[in-house]
Amino acid sequence: MKIGLTFFILFGWPLVGWSQDLYLARRMAFSFFSEAPVEDISAKTDKGVSALNVSSRAIYFKVPIRSFEFRKSLMKQHFNENYLESEKYPVAEFRGNVLENIDPKKDGTIPVTVQGKLNIHGVIKDYTVKGELQVSNGSIAANAKFPVKLEDHRIKIPSLVIRNIAEIVDVQVSAVYGPSAQTK
Repeated sequence: MKIGLTFFILFGWPLVGWSQDLYLARRMAFSFFSEAPVEDISAKTDKGVSALNVSSRAIYFKVPIRSFEFRKSLMKQHFNENYLESEKYPVAEFRGNVLENIDPKKDGTIPVTVQGKLNIHGVIKDYTVKGELQVSNGSIAANAKFPVKLEDHRIKIPSLVIRNIAEIVDVQVSAVYGPSAQTK
């Protein structure tokens, strides 16, 4: 994971700029919750990685689909094999921009809007998400919650279990970013 993030930062998406502008989160947390009449489904992971360029306001994150943990192993198996097809689509990615200015030298809470493209299950869709950045002592904590409609990403739910899974899943993300020079 470290090598992939380093390669991405050096040669990939155009976040690279002045090193003091680049902030990294090596353990970005993701969770989702699906409320359904038969059984609620939830999962979480802290295996995501993210990069934030405070001057360009570009943001990127990536999470391995297989890293999500469920309370029942059968749920994890169905999630990976039947719904997200994690062999074929191993990661979810987001590329976008924070619309507001970010000053990592000024402590405080900033309500933000992030616009970009979310790729889940091989389907890229535009998203606009409200969130919050908390700047404290040179680090930036990010939190956001947003709905994902399964059919927008061609995630098919078999008719046999359609009542077990909600059509819209609440996704929550959180990360703590540090300057790239301090995260090595």
